[in-house]
Amino acid sequence: MKDDARELVSAAEALLRPGVGTAGTLSPGVRARAAAVLLRLALDQRLDDFWHGMAPGMTRVAKHRMLCLEAYTDRGTARRWRLTWSALSGVCHHRAPELPPMPAEIQARLLEVNALLDALDGAPTATPAVVIPAPVPPTGRTATPAVPAAGNLRAGASVPKPCPPPGRRVAPPVVGGP
Repeated sequence: MKDDARELVSAAEALLRPGVGTAGTLSPGVRARAAAVLLRLALDQRLDDFWHGMAPGMTRVAKHRMLCLEAYTDRGTARRWRLTWSALSGVCHHRAPELPPMPAEIQARLLEVNALLDALDGAPTATPAVVIPAPVPPTGRTATPAVPAAGNLRAGASVPKPCPPPGRRVAPPVVGGP
């Protein structure tokens, strides 16, 4: 199997450590920004591969894919993934008044991307890490669904709003302005 994410990381590393005759062709800031783009693409590619194997219908919105990652990996990996992706995303966008990123900064991100790719390689491939059990109805009583079944809904009928879990209060509405 071809590993596109690792190839992108290798290309980013080649940009950060140019050969003897190629160092003068691009400035260090331009090379660092290009390497950041490649590293972010590597993260996106690996996340695409992960979700394709886990749930092919998963949305392509990066924020949703990263938020759901926490259920399938450990919390630390998911947080590091979001932090690294966000940092690289900020570096990728060119803004005229800002200085380009330092190659040492992107080199540190490269090491983090390698660690994240390794962590996602070791993630489970079938079940989420967090399993939420179904509620058990009290004995002697049958559970009634909070929302009527789809077949029982008719046009114009209202659907009940979700309520807070037992023991929690709803926050009072804010009255007045600042």
